[in-house]
Amino acid sequence: MQKKQLRKEQALEYHSKGRPGKIEVVPTKEAKTQRDLSLAYSPGVAEPCKEIFKNVDDVYKYTAKGNLVAVISNGTAVLGLGDIGPEASKPVMEGKGVLFKIFADIDVFDIEINEKDPEKFVQIVKALEPTFGGINLEDIKAPECFYIETKLRELLKIPVMHDDQHGTAIISSAALLNALEVQKKKIDKVRFVINGAGAAAMACTKLYVALGAKYENFTLFDKDGVIHDERTDLDDQKRLFAVKKGDWTLEKAMKDADVFVGLSVGNVLTAEMIKSMAKKPIVFAMANPDPEISYETATEVRDDIIMATGRSDYPNQVNNVLGFPFIFRGALDVRATQINEAMKLAAVKSLAELAKTPVPDIVNMAYNQKTIVFGPEYIIPKPLDPRLLSTVAPAVARAAIESGVAQIKIDNWDAYAIELNKRLGLDNQLIRLLGSKARNNPKRLVFAEADNLKILKVAQILYDEGVAFPMLLGDEKKIRHIAGANNIDLDGMPVINPYNDEYEEQRKRFGELFFQKRQRRGFNKYEAYKIMRDRNYFGCMMVETGEADAMISGLTKNYPDTIRPALQAIGTEEGVKKIAGMYLMLTKKGPLFLADTTVNFNPTAEELADITLLVAREVQNFNLTPRIAMISYSNFGTSDSAEARLVAEARSIVKQKNPSLIVDGEMQASVALNNDLLKENYPFSELVDQEVNTLVFPNLAAGNIAYNLLKELGAADAIGPILLGLKKPVHVLQLGSSVRNIYNMALVAVVDAQIKCENSASDEELKKSPWWKRSKKV
Repeated sequence: MQKKQLRKEQALEYHSKGRPGKIEVVPTKEAKTQRDLSLAYSPGVAEPCKEIFKNVDDVYKYTAKGNLVAVISNGTAVLGLGDIGPEASKPVMEGKGVLFKIFADIDVFDIEINEKDPEKFVQIVKALEPTFGGINLEDIKAPECFYIETKLRELLKIPVMHDDQHGTAIISSAALLNALEVQKKKIDKVRFVINGAGAAAMACTKLYVALGAKYENFTLFDKDGVIHDERTDLDDQKRLFAVKKGDWTLEKAMKDADVFVGLSVGNVLTAEMIKSMAKKPIVFAMANPDPEISYETATEVRDDIIMATGRSDYPNQVNNVLGFPFIFRGALDVRATQINEAMKLAAVKSLAELAKTPVPDIVNMAYNQKTIVFGPEYIIPKPLDPRLLSTVAPAVARAAIESGVAQIKIDNWDAYAIELNKRLGLDNQLIRLLGSKARNNPKRLVFAEADNLKILKVAQILYDEGVAFPMLLGDEKKIRHIAGANNIDLDGMPVINPYNDEYEEQRKRFGELFFQKRQRRGFNKYEAYKIMRDRNYFGCMMVETGEADAMISGLTKNYPDTIRPALQAIGTEEGVKKIAGMYLMLTKKGPLFLADTTVNFNPTAEELADITLLVAREVQNFNLTPRIAMISYSNFGTSDSAEARLVAEARSIVKQKNPSLIVDGEMQASVALNNDLLKENYPFSELVDQEVNTLVFPNLAAGNIAYNLLKELGAADAIGPILLGLKKPVHVLQLGSSVRNIYNMALVAVVDAQIKCENSASDEELKKSPWWKRSKKV
């Protein structure tokens, strides 16, 4: 599948739908009663004001300053768009704020300043110092950005960093150290060619020198050619790297070079230039979206090369998100007065070291690899590695303390690491990991209700992102009319109407197979053939015969009408007597799995135990350790009712079948989710000091009510119901699911299919499939 760019309509809808933009201000204290309001504002607010007046450092004690960063721009160098002005830069600054929050739990106000004069800009930002704990400068054009950052670092007593310069420098430096180690080369001996001499490139060269590179080993090029002594337009920093004469070309410089670093434009290197480099070359082609040379071309002509790009679809992505959230986190936590060279170098070395340590299973899962190991294709950590925060931030904080710019000390570094991990948004992390895993091995996904606008929107997103191959069931004329009216591109997606005569052969084939399954279970031959006109049955048979990998339905159907075809056409996994339904709730505390919420009305103890084991296995498929509380209105025998005894008995059966599983009950939900309460009253429980992530309910009523309450009260986002126990993946949507809900369910379905389907269909195999014969392109 050819991965496409995000579509204009989708990007505009994302930013405009609901509350416009991407960020909001949320109170951190209760503000519901008159007393709350009197404390939040007048008269109670006067007390912290007086304390701060007496000791200005108390502003960190009584306000949000210590966790608040300003992302500031004047819109003069926005992405590849150039000088588009402060208003047009605001979506980018809001987006930067989102990254700060989700990766490091740092709050952000984005500030767009209508001022191009560097000195005036500096004075405006200086006046904002009392409000913020740190300043992230963004998208300010060179050479003004150099002066602005330098001046602000001199004037302000809070951390200031221009990420466009230093972010790329820090991440590429970490990658460089590891690439040199793999290639067995010394940084003070290798010869560098740097293409591009803007803010980022100059910051890179400066940091490489700090790591041991020699000025005389660099050859730099900018838009006017090589940086040489005879040029009169060079600043002091560029002059340090100038060669003697101006007769150098990029082709000449590349001959016998050890390292190429590109921060310029795409496709300026040729295969011949790569061939001419020294043995075991290192190439960082970081122009976006097209690198200076394609990964395929470079690796085809040199099998001894280590290559990095700025793209996520190739190994060794140099991505600034590996740096700035964690650098600011460490700086804020020790109240550093600046981000100095020692702190940058600490970030470099911590990133380099992290890449050499064993990669967690959750990261392997995200990138669909059995084991990611340090080497030519892994010299820099992956952006989805959850260890980044607790690795980089402490290294930066420690360097701040040791270099004398920290105003507070950290005594217990282990406790600090635990605190950092608690800041991670585990719910967001889980969805990002699912998306990455799906993208690495997309599957054929049948939508049985494709004559629906929401389904078509999701299908286009899945196809564009390379997450799945959507297969659309329904009336083709109606589907294409809906798509055309809403500017949805269906190219590459087959539209199949099982009711049409052209699919009679498939209906007969599916009907015969279905009849063999159900001939002694209430279906005669005529009925088996006839029912294949039903999209749910037809779709399930596509999955059963291997002509699709998974199916999603239920947006407009009753739940039983979607489950029944799956049970009859596909059936349950070996050893599974009854299927179950599970919801994944994305809460502020992390993911919480609920079961059974959709299928079994009043399970027996044996059935409840089987449901628990099914759920445990599914939670493990998310690369999480299941920690299960079996819920009741009773706590460990406080009620002798039949209902309470049933749950306790089910737990005993579970432990007999799987003694190593972390599971306890019967217990109330309030006890299960409150470790202090559990520890104080029931210290014997094996869930003490465990973060419960799975709740198994005694019956369908309890589970379904709990899920709906959490969802409707806004306490959690729901993904599901996820069907458990089917032999092949069929998943059911909630009535009225949103586009986001459907997309998340599609991710679950694709990952489920990766687990249950041994073989993936290649692009070539898909093109030969009868379902793609009417598709314009794949």
